[in-house]
Amino acid sequence: MTVETVSTAPIEGQKPGTSGLRKKTAVFMQPGYLENYVQAVIEGVGGVKGRTIVVGGDGRYFNDKAIGIILRILAANGAERAIVGQNGMLSTPAASNIIRKRKTFGGIVLSASHNPGGEDGDFGLKFNISNGGPAPEAITDAIFASTKSLNEYRILKDAAPSLAALGETRLGGMIVEIIDPVADYVILMETIVDFDRIRKLFESGFTLRFDAMHAITGPYAKAIIEGILGAPAGTVVNATPLPDFGGHHPDPNPVHAAELFRLMFSSDAPDMGAASDGDGDRNIVLGRGISVSPSDSLAVLAANIHHAKGYRSGLKGIARSMPTSRAADRVAEKLKVDLFETPTGWKFFGNLLDAGRVTICGEESAGTGSDHVREKDGLWAILLWLDIVAARGQSIADIVAEHWRTYGRDFYTRHDYEGISTASGDQLMADLRGALETLPGRSFAGLKVASADDFAYEDPTDGSVTRHQGVRVLFANDARAVFRLSGTGTEGATLRVYLETFEPDPSRHDQDPQDVLADVIAAADAIAGIRERTGRTAPDVIT
Repeated sequence: MTVETVSTAPIEGQKPGTSGLRKKTAVFMQPGYLENYVQAVIEGVGGVKGRTIVVGGDGRYFNDKAIGIILRILAANGAERAIVGQNGMLSTPAASNIIRKRKTFGGIVLSASHNPGGEDGDFGLKFNISNGGPAPEAITDAIFASTKSLNEYRILKDAAPSLAALGETRLGGMIVEIIDPVADYVILMETIVDFDRIRKLFESGFTLRFDAMHAITGPYAKAIIEGILGAPAGTVVNATPLPDFGGHHPDPNPVHAAELFRLMFSSDAPDMGAASDGDGDRNIVLGRGISVSPSDSLAVLAANIHHAKGYRSGLKGIARSMPTSRAADRVAEKLKVDLFETPTGWKFFGNLLDAGRVTICGEESAGTGSDHVREKDGLWAILLWLDIVAARGQSIADIVAEHWRTYGRDFYTRHDYEGISTASGDQLMADLRGALETLPGRSFAGLKVASADDFAYEDPTDGSVTRHQGVRVLFANDARAVFRLSGTGTEGATLRVYLETFEPDPSRHDQDPQDVLADVIAAADAIAGIRERTGRTAPDVIT
């Protein structure tokens, strides 16, 4: 074994966000860039000597080559074992499961989630800790500090082994174990949902279109939905993961999954439509003529989770990110369980899950999860929906309509202004924060502001405080607008504006959210001056 110590210097801008470090693929491919960051991760987590690390990614361009480099760095730093998905493939929830099942020190997950892939696309890397979830801020802060002081990295000169063959090989003093990326995830899902009941649903003629978007969930969905549950061949489309996701954007929203949405609102629609994203942690669920918003999906799943065998003991609690609609709050209130409102970022759910305070959690950005792993899990959510449909014997549209009749409907939408200049985004948020004390009592587009704040979160399990997580404006008619800048892109800034209003009257539930929210949309624009500041006449994406 020959370890090479390479002199280096800090690289500016290697600050991990809510989901690790994301940059353009070409940036990660620059000589020394990945090596520097991986060494900084190792230093930031306290070293890997004698540790076992899970490694895998979503198969996007540079995934396999990056894993080869990472394995050589792990070996050079004394890691005892690396558990790697075959061909470098592991969905993010599957990686979380392996970390937990094998009780490893943590994992290096390679993905830019729903961002586009390919040589001109995006790439990402994050460290998940031993509970299977994303590293908390104390660790990401330590990693960032390491990036600013790094002066060398260690790498094995030996070539990394092939990732194609299952089994164990040795790389220097480290064992590299190549595993089937799907097998353990299948075992986990069988403990949660009733495979026999869903199989009978398909036998009855129930139809599904699952769009894997040429991303990581294709092999998982083929194995479970078609292979085990008996759905007809072709139920899972775009099932082969491709380095550039087939030239598409692997984000399951109405813009990037437009073909699926068109099908589900056509006369040829199957009973259910679904899709997941680049690394398998997001989802969208549709019925004939209806798209279930992620916020509503969280609420419906929470209200019905007792139907699934993995949750028959009921709910411990529900958690949602602050921008997610308050639909889940109404379920928690009726079921008399705790509701936790956290900042955006799955790591904030980890402490609540570990402490046994919540069973299910979710974000409006198409992410839902539970205490089975410490990541959001797209395929799990879709399987849970299938199990609930099978148990209740109702269509998705009927289940959602009944939910609204019981709890009321939170009309909800998100408007994204992508690729605006970072300076203008920062100034918009700074001006909003500066106006917080003056907003209450004023009216905008006919809506009176009841209260406004800059959301801060005190973790009930460890007392840590996270501030400046988005500006909330609550109107007197039980409507709300939330403003925040997203940290998931790789260029410029994305302004996200979340808009909602509550409607208890079932006779008014069958309306278009954009129409119902027209006044809230106008008020948000008037408060923040979005058009004037961004130069945009409309959002780039509406979900």
